[in-house]
Amino acid sequence: MLILQHLSYIHPNKDLLFDNINLYVNNHDKVALIGNNGFGKSTLLKIIAGELQPAGGRLSLDTEPYYVPQVFGQYNQMTVAQALRVADKLGALQEILNGNATEENMELLDDDWTVGERCDEALAYWQLTGVDLAQKMETLSGGQKTRVFLAGIIVHRPTLILLDEPSNHLDRAGRQLLYHFIRTTSSTLLIVSHDRKLLSLLDTVCELGKQGITVYGGNYDFYAEQKEHASNALSQDIRSKEKALRKAKEKERETLERQQKLDARGKQKQEKAGVARIMMNTLRNSAEKSTSKIKGVHAERIGSITQELHELRSGLPDLDKMRFGFDNTSLHKGKVLCSAVAINYHYGHQWLWQENLSFQLTSGERIALNGPNGSGKTTLIKLILGELEPAIGSISRATGRTVYIDQDYSLIDNRSRVYELAQRFNATALQEHEIKIRLNRFLFPKADWDKPCGALSGGEKMRLMLCCLTIGNQSPDIIVLDEPTNNLDIQNIEILTAAINEYEGTVIVVSHDDHFLQQIRVERMISLD
Repeated sequence: MLILQHLSYIHPNKDLLFDNINLYVNNHDKVALIGNNGFGKSTLLKIIAGELQPAGGRLSLDTEPYYVPQVFGQYNQMTVAQALRVADKLGALQEILNGNATEENMELLDDDWTVGERCDEALAYWQLTGVDLAQKMETLSGGQKTRVFLAGIIVHRPTLILLDEPSNHLDRAGRQLLYHFIRTTSSTLLIVSHDRKLLSLLDTVCELGKQGITVYGGNYDFYAEQKEHASNALSQDIRSKEKALRKAKEKERETLERQQKLDARGKQKQEKAGVARIMMNTLRNSAEKSTSKIKGVHAERIGSITQELHELRSGLPDLDKMRFGFDNTSLHKGKVLCSAVAINYHYGHQWLWQENLSFQLTSGERIALNGPNGSGKTTLIKLILGELEPAIGSISRATGRTVYIDQDYSLIDNRSRVYELAQRFNATALQEHEIKIRLNRFLFPKADWDKPCGALSGGEKMRLMLCCLTIGNQSPDIIVLDEPTNNLDIQNIEILTAAINEYEGTVIVVSHDDHFLQQIRVERMISLD
């Protein structure tokens, strides 16, 4: 059982991250914790894991949680056994087996005679072949580090497991192992993730936002359905309010026109009747006051509706506020962009692929490069882009403009400021106000224009990069996406998906996110298995 009551957390810089967080997780529940980046999902997991202390509220646990973090750099100088917190036990076990059964060694082992067997079983299950318990963590890839910590679940057999973006660095095979574990485990799970296939395996979705945690009694598919219903209702309310605003303005115009006609008619009658000038002035002042009063009544009504409309629009998802406006690529559909015949590449004396690769890429295609970590997907991208040449075989490339989007959004110069970077892409000499309109369209208000790009989140960098592409003279002929969703929350993945679907050029993508590949309508795969 996990209970959070009125929990709050304040950053060391004194900024309040969240307040009044309430959550109840029963034994054997499988719960997803989602929400936009910056609302404190990872921080909340660290508080539950005991790595951070809350500023207020109550945390109640009936077991010690097992925590798999999102970032592993702090473990680089440890051995695998140390990272798994079994080095002392394994050392004691070995000493005892060697005949050194001291009281200290027996106490360290704590009757855990199968710890070595569980370690072997864990490494085998997570397919960490060739990884030694004495090996330093810094020698492992990101996916291997994730698998090491997931292996700790088998080693320690926890009843409460906290996972922070566990599929981020895993290849397709690693993800399948993770999905199988989630489906079959009886442990209580609390998982932060943007992997929608993983989220669909969990029983309950909890969304962390400005108002705290909202619980949806179903998996991610149920959550998405409920959010769509709410979004449709909000859109209907906005349309109704816009209609009411138009009617209110029309009513104001009609009433003022009627009043002006009445005033003009009255003035003509008074002039014909020879009313004295002083009386005419009095009547005119009275008419002006009446008109002013009418204007005030209508202005108050219009102002009230406008404010209500503004509040409704502020509740729209960011995706619904954005406009992409990509220009079309200049290449005709079906033009051959790259043709490779029996190519291969080698590092040292080791060929990268067991069989040489032959393929053709044509304009307008959507292609995924598929293969496990280390299979040479990034190398193949560099060969396609002309940054490398094959060691064997031939490759021809058509001239054209290519944009390479990696998971760190390296196109963004972290030393530049937001407006400065946007101006750098201004190939068509747009006016300053036009660039600022584009920035606003991509959710960068005036307060962000002078912000250093290095201070932006992954999602913000992605949006700024898309904005800069629309500011340029023409859309690129090819967009290459290299694990583009790894550092994005669900909202920004949806923004990226919508942008790619509006783009009409060629897309080459490396991603282990099957849901994302399906959403951007990938047509075929080049397999490097």
